[in-house]
Amino acid sequence: MTDDKDKALTADRFVSHPGDNGTSDLRKRFYENAAAREINGVFIIELDNRPIKTPARATLSVPTQALGDAIAEEWNAQETHINPERMLVTKLANTALDRVAPRRDEIIDEIASFGASDLLCYRAEDPENLVARQTEEWDPLLDWVADTYDARLELATGVIFKEQTAEALAQLRDTVARRSEFDLAGLHQVVSLSGSLVLGLALADGHIGADRVHELAHLDESWQAERWGWDEEALARLEGRREMVRATLRYLNLL
Repeated sequence: MTDDKDKALTADRFVSHPGDNGTSDLRKRFYENAAAREINGVFIIELDNRPIKTPARATLSVPTQALGDAIAEEWNAQETHINPERMLVTKLANTALDRVAPRRDEIIDEIASFGASDLLCYRAEDPENLVARQTEEWDPLLDWVADTYDARLELATGVIFKEQTAEALAQLRDTVARRSEFDLAGLHQVVSLSGSLVLGLALADGHIGADRVHELAHLDESWQAERWGWDEEALARLEGRREMVRATLRYLNLL
């Protein structure tokens, strides 16, 4: 008799590995259909009725039907080969199970630590129109986080570190800590991409959208590009980050 462990499909069998020439050696698609099935209140993702396991060999199970269906859609959308870079929702679910769940307190601390040096708190000294734009665009988000979480962050000019109050940082950590492992996976991604806990919370709470987060996180680059033009490589990199923020918002909404 074959046990369940042998029947399960481990996700790391399908990830890409760099070849000798620097290209990805993508695995061929071998299954007919992916679907989410409810078992005891959670949703297991299966390929041809066989459960998928994450790279750390946890069963790929998620808390909502909507998220399970979205992951199945990503697997069904693969054509002749399986490309993990086009499966961002699956990757976030794997992160929640493999990285966040076993290291919850550490991940909470990582996310909350961005509040101590939040991007929105560090302002240019000049030129005047950049200073004005930062004030106009970033101050409303700092006001929002102060009103919503009773956490007023202080501003700094230039690159000199500005120590935030212990009370504000404690309030921000508390709101991060109240979130589920799946929420934390998405929040961690947005905060890391933007360099801002404030922007991450604003996205997760539905206060602003993904494109707005991207615009605010890259306000300085956009200001420079208006004067000197975009470097094509830099623009492509930023557009890739925009797509990741959009995918993360979709993931959070599915929760």
